[in-house]
Amino acid sequence: MEIMESTPPFRIAIKLDFVKPFEGHNIAEFTLQPKNGSTDLVWSMSGPEPFIFRLMKIFFSMDKMLGKDFEAGLAKLKSLAETQSRNAEEQSKIRSEA
Repeated sequence: MEIMESTPPFRIAIKLDFVKPFEGHNIAEFTLQPKNGSTDLVWSMSGPEPFIFRLMKIFFSMDKMLGKDFEAGLAKLKSLAETQSRNAEEQSKIRSEA
């Protein structure tokens, strides 16, 4: 995994090199957009799609195979972001009261 590009706080692109179960080289992108006091996050992955993967998509749902992992990762990211936001707000409040 290698960070290819970062535009804080809006975008990060990561190069992913997989070895198992199949070799693969992809780019994962996280794009963040402020929206009504919260943040929308879009997580995408792109890269070459060898014949075997195109064939697999006919018989297997990629969403069913990977969707739970994506959802778990997004939930963890949300929890971390909200915790850090609360901590930053508390520290700011403490400093303003001092």
